[in-house]
Amino acid sequence: MASSIARAGLLAGKVSIITGASSGLGQAMALEFAKQGATVVCADKTPAFKGNQNQLTHETICEQGGRAIFVSTDVADQNDMLKLMRDSGNQFGRIDIMVNNAGIAPEASEPRPIWETSLQTFERTWGVNMRGVFLGCKLAGAQMMRQQRISGDGRAGTIINIGSILGVLGKAGTPAYSATKGAVIAFTRAVAMDYAPHGIHCNSILPGFTRTAMISAMTDNVEIEREMAQRHPLKHLGKPQDIASAAVFLASNMSNGITGLNLSVDGGLHSQLSV
Repeated sequence: MASSIARAGLLAGKVSIITGASSGLGQAMALEFAKQGATVVCADKTPAFKGNQNQLTHETICEQGGRAIFVSTDVADQNDMLKLMRDSGNQFGRIDIMVNNAGIAPEASEPRPIWETSLQTFERTWGVNMRGVFLGCKLAGAQMMRQQRISGDGRAGTIINIGSILGVLGKAGTPAYSATKGAVIAFTRAVAMDYAPHGIHCNSILPGFTRTAMISAMTDNVEIEREMAQRHPLKHLGKPQDIASAAVFLASNMSNGITGLNLSVDGGLHSQLSV
């Protein structure tokens, strides 16, 4: 039984879209989804980012025997998102899983208190981190409902939004980023209730401090990294694979009883008692 499941994969036969798939958490999820049998539409502004020019996510998946394409997408642009849905549907016939992962964090490398945060920074962060999630949920969900009316069977689709533990905890110098991630949490709950009667599951994952380029300004300093790790009950920072594994669970039939959940994957950071 176990070997059969491993060959088939938990996401076998599913068509997934992952935004921000060219690097970081998005790349880790795309590669893991492919290992689990999913077809992956890798959506991002460019297929490669600094540090991984020689590892294009969609090409890596295809080289390993999976199915994937790249679609250039600005998630804050409605026309781009419409094209993403259209290209995915035309190429593969349906959309089963939508992962709204693309995000920016201008404050990660240069934290600024609210009185120094420009309106331009706030609006740009909101445009990617929240407008992109709104469009992804709205457009992919509409396609999933059309599919459900045609097929009329089982789970109609899965939406996973990537939030952040900073949508729950306060951290000085991150007012724009924290605002958008807090919005993702509330938005996910509301969208889950809208889509539940249609058989579409909507959940979010709240990563903690995870080793990606987004927090490299902190992890590049050995002392700061060690101090950050010690704040976590598990005494280590997260890895992109931690988020990818959680996303596979939420996208698979193992989570058939779950919707409206904001799942913290943060090493226990926000569950501890602060003193």
